[in-house]
Amino acid sequence: MPWYVSGSVGLAIGAVLFFLLGIRYRKSTERKTIGEAEDRALSIINDAHQRAESKMREALLEANEKILRDRSEYEKEVRERRSEIQRQENRLQQKEDNLDRKLDAIEKKEDDLARKHAAADEANAEALRIKQSQTELLEKISGFTPEQARAYLIQQVEADVTHETAMKIKEVESRMKEECEARAREIVAQAIQRCAADQTAEMTVSVVPLPNDEMKGRIIGREGRNIRSIETLTGVDLIIDDTPEAITISCFEPVRREIARVALEKLIADGRIHPTHIEETVERARRDVEATIKAEGERAVFECGVRNLHPELVKMIGRLRYRTSYGQNILQHSIEVSHLSGIMAAELGADAQVARRAGLLHDLGKAVDHEMEGTHVALGVEFARKFREREEVIHAIEAHHNDVEPRTLIACLVQAADAISAARPGARRENLENYIKRLEQLETITNSYPGVDKAYAIQAGREVRVMVKPEQVSEDQMVIMARDLAKKIENEMEYPGQIKVHVLRETKVVEYAK
Repeated sequence: MPWYVSGSVGLAIGAVLFFLLGIRYRKSTERKTIGEAEDRALSIINDAHQRAESKMREALLEANEKILRDRSEYEKEVRERRSEIQRQENRLQQKEDNLDRKLDAIEKKEDDLARKHAAADEANAEALRIKQSQTELLEKISGFTPEQARAYLIQQVEADVTHETAMKIKEVESRMKEECEARAREIVAQAIQRCAADQTAEMTVSVVPLPNDEMKGRIIGREGRNIRSIETLTGVDLIIDDTPEAITISCFEPVRREIARVALEKLIADGRIHPTHIEETVERARRDVEATIKAEGERAVFECGVRNLHPELVKMIGRLRYRTSYGQNILQHSIEVSHLSGIMAAELGADAQVARRAGLLHDLGKAVDHEMEGTHVALGVEFARKFREREEVIHAIEAHHNDVEPRTLIACLVQAADAISAARPGARRENLENYIKRLEQLETITNSYPGVDKAYAIQAGREVRVMVKPEQVSEDQMVIMARDLAKKIENEMEYPGQIKVHVLRETKVVEYAK
């Protein structure tokens, strides 16, 4: 056998032996490892049992300690509650003792009050007996019955009250005059100085100049047809007399009179005077006057600084240009009242815009008082409400003649401004008949008052001098009489400006030396 074959067989045998030895070694090693693992597992299990027993002993110890702590805390809380209950019981006992003592004191006081009531009843009965005896004694001494004595006392009290009332009125009037008169005069004087107005005096007739007297015949026309046409269309009376180169237009209604005047001037300037042309000219004159009315209303509104006024109210204000009161032009009067109201309102810190508005509209009713029934105050209020004027303006219109009592400062200012404008020297005039009637009415009202001896109207009706009977009217009653007379004159008379009531009481004693 060759050597390389024997070598290969040897190598194969060696390899097999090595493999078998390796397997055996691995098995012994595994057995050794398993044994060591089992030993370690037993050791771990023993350690776990020991630690568990240790933990259990520690938990038992902690539980016992917690139980001991909770028990001590519970016992402590119980002791504290018991002590608190004890304290509350002590307080309740003290309160019960106090209540008992107070009840005893109240019972004693009730007994004392009962004794006092009894004593008071006895005293009242004694007082009534004494009063009765004293009353009988007084009746015997004075000779008055109780009713007579009561009437006497009431009379004395009334006299004392009258005296006190008169003294109080004097005191209040004196104080108010001292405080207000200087300031009022300053405001009124400043308002008058800042509002310069012309004096006006208009009549119920207008005069139209003619270029020559021949024009009178043309205006009369054949059989008077031209003059009849003019009078029918305009509602005026044409007076054609011996006045050279002039025709007089008479009508109480100023707007119709103005339309007739404008129409006549146009006819005279044109030269064509016949019924058809007269009708056309009168219609043009009516439109011209209406345009003038609107322009005058807008001028007045602009001059017074009044804004957002209804167009119909503007036209009605313009119509006031052709209205007069005691000869005073109402439009100029309304503008003047508006300025005066605004100036005084500004001085007093009131709303000057509202004051000017109320002053301009205060105589609004006079624009239609010739055509409609009712006083100019009622008509003015009606139209102001119709065109949605503000309530304070309506109240000022309603109160400016004391138809209602003024409730606002604006109403009082408009009332004062109206009196100032009407009372200016030369502002108004009245005919002799009305003037005499007013003076007679003034004297009749004052003479009708009880206790008046004589009464005279002086200073052109601006003052009434009243002489009283001294045996019927005392000095204290004079003050009340003057106020009552002033109120009666305000309620029963109509007059421009104001009237001073001067009450005089004179006592005379005459004796002769012999």
